[in-house]
Amino acid sequence: MLGGMRVSVEAGVELNVRHREGEGRPFVFVHGLSSNARLWDELAAHLSCPSWSIDMRSHGDSDAPANGYDTATAAGDVATVITELRLDRPVVVGQSWGGNIVVRLAAKRPELVGAVGLVDGGWIDPSATFPTWEACEKALRPADIDGLPADQLRQWLTKSHPAWSPAAIEATVANLRVRDDGTLERRLPIAQHMQIVRSMWDEPPGPYLPLVAAPALLMPACGPHEAKAKAVLAAAELMTNARITWYPDGDHDLHAQQPARLAADLLPLAA
Repeated sequence: MLGGMRVSVEAGVELNVRHREGEGRPFVFVHGLSSNARLWDELAAHLSCPSWSIDMRSHGDSDAPANGYDTATAAGDVATVITELRLDRPVVVGQSWGGNIVVRLAAKRPELVGAVGLVDGGWIDPSATFPTWEACEKALRPADIDGLPADQLRQWLTKSHPAWSPAAIEATVANLRVRDDGTLERRLPIAQHMQIVRSMWDEPPGPYLPLVAAPALLMPACGPHEAKAKAVLAAAELMTNARITWYPDGDHDLHAQQPARLAADLLPLAA
């Protein structure tokens, strides 16, 4: 059964958390930048364990405060959710920027984390990709799509991702708010989006990876011989107890594309 709740992470700031019942060690899911918790629903349905999926600040149905748009605050918010819900050393899984959040959490609050799953993220370091912040900012600034018809986005997603289910398409549309007239507007404003990107530039996960003592599974959307694999292998080498499962045919949103396979690969972390 899928339900929801609100969790206060600081005065005046509540995050929306989606909950699915089950038995065994709990899972906590952390989405990527400008994504939302609904994208974990299909994966969670394939697990026998209970799960909690968090909408981060200004994402999904969570509050949109004026501040807190950086990886360190996000990791603190996840720690607060785990503590407030009294979860016993859950498996914490993050996708893309969410992976960076999980690495930071596991390094700084190891007592809260039983195991770590990193879905095409956790090793993302823009400063290793771009020569300057200005180049990074120009390349990664999102498009201003406010006013785009939601049906146009649905059609594009369906054409671009034929393996995705209708539920995954709708969950992705929910990254944005659908207005009464059927057009879209951003939930996460561009300014706050870029604050998060800047935090990823300023504080990459590299220094935190050796501090992750919990068992970790890295799940990159690439094969071991692709150029992208170099950063994945380097991250695994830095970690205490890490292994890699490669997805050479994977989308960046692996949890939308292959939820059943991802769930099967993650489930042993709960043992």
